[in-house]
Amino acid sequence: MADLISTISGKVQEINIKVGDAITEDDEVIIVEAMKMETVIYGENGTVKEILVKEGDAVEEDQVLATVE
Repeated sequence: MADLISTISGKVQEINIKVGDAITEDDEVIIVEAMKMETVIYGENGTVKEILVKEGDAVEEDQVLATVE
């Protein structure tokens, strides 16, 4: 199992995955915005098991956003 982790503190702008989706490491799965700059969180090879945030949520650096199995 792998975790998708925020690399910055900010606000979840967009979630491009759903539980059960098959994703790869090249997929742009979540976008986090901080100070009008967007940071893309890329996937891991596997299937999305759980999404721990929703659009508009404030997140901290190193926070787990989703899990992939």
